Amino acid sequence: MAEQEASGLQVLLSTLQNSRNKDVILNILSVLTDLLSLGTGRRIHYVISKGGSEALLQALTTAARTEPPDHSTLLPLLRLLARVGQRDRKFGLKVQKAEATDIILSLARRNLGHHLHLTHCLWVLRVCASNVTTGTTLGINGAMELLFKVITPYSKRHVRTVRAAIEALAALLKSKSNSRRAVTRGYLDGLLRLYQDWHHNDVSNNYIYIRKGLLLCLKHITNVQLGRETFLGCRGMEILFTTVQDCLSCKNLDPIITIVTQILRKCYPKEPLPVATARSFYSFPLPGNAKAEPPCEGSEGDYESDGEEEAEKNLDNEDVESKEEDYDLETDVNKLRSRPVLDRPEEELGQYEAMCPELSHNFQEFESESEEEKSFEDRTESLPSAPSRFIPSAVSVKHPNQSVTEMGPDPGEKDFQVPLQSWTKKEKSRWDQTDEKRDIAEAARDADSCEEEDPARITLRPLPKDTAWDKVLDDVRRLIQPDDVIGRTVFDLDEPSHSSPAAPGCLTFFSKFESGNLRKAIQVREFEYDLIMNADVNSNQHHQWFYFEVRDMKLAVPYRFNVINCEKFNSQFNYGMQLVMYSVKEALQGRPRWLRAGHDICYYKNHYRCSAAVGEGVRGRCYYTLAFSIKFPHKDDVCYLAYHYPYTYSTMMSHLDILEQNRNPKKVYWGQQTLCQTLGGNPCPLLTITAMPDSKKRDDLEQFCNRPYVFLMARVHPGESNASWVMKGTLEFLVSSDPIADLLRKCFIFKIIPMLNPDGVINGNHRCSLSGDDLNRQWLTPSSQLHPTIYHAKGLLCYLRSIGRAPLVFCDYHGHSQKKNVFLYGCSIKETLWQAGCMVDTAVITEDVGYRTLPKILDKVAPAFVMNSCSFLVEKSRESTARVVVWKEVGVLRSYTMESTYCGCSHGLYKGLQLGTQELEEMGSKFCLGLLILHLKSLPCSKNVMAQAALLLDLEEEITDRTQRSCSNSCLETDDEPPCAEELDYDTDSCSDGEGDFSELDQEIQECLSWVEGQTEDEGATMGQTCSSKALRGLYMSSQPGSNSTALPLSPTALGVYSGFESSPA
Repeated sequence: MAEQEASGLQVLLSTLQNSRNKDVILNILSVLTDLLSLGTGRRIHYVISKGGSEALLQALTTAARTEPPDHSTLLPLLRLLARVGQRDRKFGLKVQKAEATDIILSLARRNLGHHLHLTHCLWVLRVCASNVTTGTTLGINGAMELLFKVITPYSKRHVRTVRAAIEALAALLKSKSNSRRAVTRGYLDGLLRLYQDWHHNDVSNNYIYIRKGLLLCLKHITNVQLGRETFLGCRGMEILFTTVQDCLSCKNLDPIITIVTQILRKCYPKEPLPVATARSFYSFPLPGNAKAEPPCEGSEGDYESDGEEEAEKNLDNEDVESKEEDYDLETDVNKLRSRPVLDRPEEELGQYEAMCPELSHNFQEFESESEEEKSFEDRTESLPSAPSRFIPSAVSVKHPNQSVTEMGPDPGEKDFQVPLQSWTKKEKSRWDQTDEKRDIAEAARDADSCEEEDPARITLRPLPKDTAWDKVLDDVRRLIQPDDVIGRTVFDLDEPSHSSPAAPGCLTFFSKFESGNLRKAIQVREFEYDLIMNADVNSNQHHQWFYFEVRDMKLAVPYRFNVINCEKFNSQFNYGMQLVMYSVKEALQGRPRWLRAGHDICYYKNHYRCSAAVGEGVRGRCYYTLAFSIKFPHKDDVCYLAYHYPYTYSTMMSHLDILEQNRNPKKVYWGQQTLCQTLGGNPCPLLTITAMPDSKKRDDLEQFCNRPYVFLMARVHPGESNASWVMKGTLEFLVSSDPIADLLRKCFIFKIIPMLNPDGVINGNHRCSLSGDDLNRQWLTPSSQLHPTIYHAKGLLCYLRSIGRAPLVFCDYHGHSQKKNVFLYGCSIKETLWQAGCMVDTAVITEDVGYRTLPKILDKVAPAFVMNSCSFLVEKSRESTARVVVWKEVGVLRSYTMESTYCGCSHGLYKGLQLGTQELEEMGSKFCLGLLILHLKSLPCSKNVMAQAALLLDLEEEITDRTQRSCSNSCLETDDEPPCAEELDYDTDSCSDGEGDFSELDQEIQECLSWVEGQTEDEGATMGQTCSSKALRGLYMSSQPGSNSTALPLSPTALGVYSGFESSPA
């Protein structure tokens, strides 16, 4: 049946191309019109696949050569071409191949006095111009000059023709060659005055689409530097800013406001950041003559671009299809295969034997002495190489133009009995009489064991449109109405004098504490501040993490903060995420907790750029603003604001002490060693956790030593504090008395590095270590001097492989800034090749699909985990990450990166909620449960273990089912986020304008067809119409051959802005 339909359609199209019989052609066009007017666009795509575009273009070429032209044939042909062409991605190329561009232009010129015929020609002209190359050709041949003869000032007559001309012009201006031509011929000023005229006269908002079309023309024309400069010279900023104020109260005008804000933001004069240099305020002298390499952009899993394209990039060759998104996939099978590689002499691996004492421990001391009677010191002495630990000073790190030094405790430090964190200060000279008050604030703030708000109250709040508009318009108001801008610097690391007590009524800022990051604060207005974050040490980029103190606030006043040097092109802040806040007064009143805070939160591209001078050679990088408002709960409080729930190095060290002290030493084997010293001289802890052997009998000791390894690590990126909270949940579960944890310890030996980048965490970095390098891009060839934690972590893994004990599971805990939920990235040869479109010979390429087992388990047991968000592709740009290197070189099949959202969940038990620390810790414990189930599914187990596991897991499953019964996982989303719902254009230099919806042009064509066929139109202007039905009747009555009215010329007279247009070459 399908073959018959295909053959029937092909006969129709072939006949249409070759027939010279008018009646036959009209009948075929009628059939095609009826066929394509019903159903969805799938029918049109089917017609295109059978050569429909080519057949219609051939028929148009033949009909246009007839003298005089037969409009009874041409009109249905043009309507069909408009409907089919807008869905044919190669229509522009087909038009050029058929040499139809001149024919279409000629038809339009011949019908300037006949509005119905002209409108049809303009529809096809618009579709042709959607291809940039074809549009450029049309522009060279005088299409823009033709259109400016049609576009008139405000009038109720011929509005459909005017609309079609404006939309065709907008399509033409997507070509930057056409945009430059339009600017040089003075059309931009005319477009501005046309828009003003239509805006002021369209009081009833009946002609929204005409106003929108004029704005699209301005938007495209300002994609070129010449256009932006001319726009500013014509006072375009003032004109659009003034006119948009009239639109803010009308919901129907949302499309107008969206485009205006995009134009204003794009044309705002670019400025360098108000800092002396983009390079970090802090520096660290690297060992020897080593120099920090420029860090790689993008995180493991963060698939954002490394930067914007230059505004002047020529897009005139866009007919070539865009590159596939999968260009980065590794398709070399030899590179995808696991191949043990050693990046150091084999004899060096011997040093890591000391990091595996569990493999040689004889446990004699556990027979001779009861663990309950042993002191903490005795227990640590029983474990080889247990290091002495110290807490770094977060203040001594941060001296201008000095090195980051090793940090020890201050003997005079006051002890406020903080449960999980102590603070030290080596530089007493920087502390004034408020030190004691600040100490109390810090002590209260960092009680990480404090209660947390109920997650059920932390709902996601999608960004309202007017929030984004208000922020952009406020920025523009600074430019054109600068009278109320204060511009006072109130905090500046580069100029310490600005950090002294500020003017009365001004907030006081501070950030020189552990993990703190604030470089500069500028008071813009009484209750508004611009904030600049510090770059990572020895770097000039990676501004995202922030953490600072603010005090001296007024009660219940909405303060606005603008973090103006963010770098990522989008953020979950636009999809309901809030920052976190800690109030000292709340803590002193018995409520010590971090809370999600902030309203009117918006993330958007601003006008700041990194100049070559400021960026030390890095030029053109765009910055983004995170704007938020906060009402502080108390007057003169001390509050802390952060990107996410902080988790410092000191917190971790204290937490490890607590875990070691509170464990049951009869059941839990705990080994804490120092993997290595960091560049800053801080110890990087390495943990070994498993179950104590049941006895010193040979069988029990063999079972102990032969347990498979699981290797876990976290916080290679300092700004991903959520990864530390997940790791905290894992550690607490592993040493707990939970019977599932007890069974899990008997199944595995866990090697854990809870914080791979202590120096970065201490110094408030977002991504790098003190060397200025992204440590998760150094796994191929790590340097023992510059990347010691990576060098020794990889060395330990290679040692385990060399003795035949490669881990069963490797997982690197991360945070993801642009996606919701928790998910895994893994590695698969076949999935990578399939996704890249490569042929896979299953007889040659075999692969164990066991890498999918753990994610499937987690999808069932962890409420925040989403299997559909997981990916197992291997990208070229990720070949130096831990996940890929451990998979390839160590041969670990189940090598993962676990990504945890900063924001919340899009499905399941936590759908629509932001995650707090409790939920992140729960994810860490559920990961452990998943490992136990994986063990039972993948490895042989004793009958005793199987029976115990069956009992425990049945109980766990019953609890899980009860809590998640109402939250089915059957409707998981395949895409984490829809296209930005608020229609913000994050890449304002792009040519995307949201006008690709085919329904508008289809509606125009259908309305036209209905009128021609004599159908009655509804009275009154509707939201989807651009003019009243009376105006429509006037348009078509004046264009009918038998009408008493003659076609009116379209030469404008009201504004007098076209004198230059008519003299332009046509």
